[in-house]
Amino acid sequence: MIVIRRLRHAGLSIEDLPNIDLVLITHAHFDHLNRRSLRRIAARQPIVVPAGVANLVHDLGFEKVHEMNWWDSWSFKGLTITFTPAKHWGARVLHDRHRGYGGYCIEYQGRSVFHCGDTAYFNGFKEIGRRLKPEIVLMPIGAYEPPSRRDVHIGPEQAVIAFRELQGKMMVPMHFGTYRMSYEPLHEPAQRLLLAAAQDGVTQQIKFLFEGMPQIF
Repeated sequence: MIVIRRLRHAGLSIEDLPNIDLVLITHAHFDHLNRRSLRRIAARQPIVVPAGVANLVHDLGFEKVHEMNWWDSWSFKGLTITFTPAKHWGARVLHDRHRGYGGYCIEYQGRSVFHCGDTAYFNGFKEIGRRLKPEIVLMPIGAYEPPSRRDVHIGPEQAVIAFRELQGKMMVPMHFGTYRMSYEPLHEPAQRLLLAAAQDGVTQQIKFLFEGMPQIF
C-alpha cells in the first residue's frame, strides 16, 4: 500500500473533539475510511456507510451500522439524512467492485448542509438540486489532475457550475491542499475557484474555512 503524507495538520486532535452522536462515511477509500481513527472515536454511537461497506466498520465499536443506497433517507434525532449519487468509485482494494459511494444531505429544522463526497462533475447535481435544494454545500475542488487521468474529482470551474445546479446559498470548498494526490499545484484550486466565482458572480457565496477556526453560519 502506498502511503501519502499529509501536508496540513487537522484543525483538532481526536482528543479535543466534542462528543460525537453520529458518523457518516462517504466511501471506503483509505483516506476517507481510516479504521484506526474510527476505532478511536467509536463510543457506541451509530455509523452510516454506503451499501457494501458495513463489514469494514462492524468491529470498531459502533452501536449500529446503517447502510444506505442512493436516495435512501434516514431519520436520526430530528435530522433527515439523504444519501446522494456521485461520480467516483468505492473500491477499498484493486478488484473490490461491490462497495457503494456518494454524498450526504443533512436537513434539520428547515436548514440543510450537503457534503458532496468525492466526485467528478456529472449531471446528477441537477437532480440533487431539484430534489433537495441544499443550503450549505461542502464542495470538493482539488485533485483534478491525477496521474491516472481518470475523471473522478471535480475541478474549480466545474464546482461553480455544480453549485449553481445544486441551487445552494453558500459553498464551503474542501478536498484540496492537504495531500499531494494530483499534478496541480497545491495553491491552484483555491485561486481558480475564486476566479471562476468572480466570473459567475458568486464570490460572496464562497466561504473558505481554516483549520482550528470555527465559523457560525
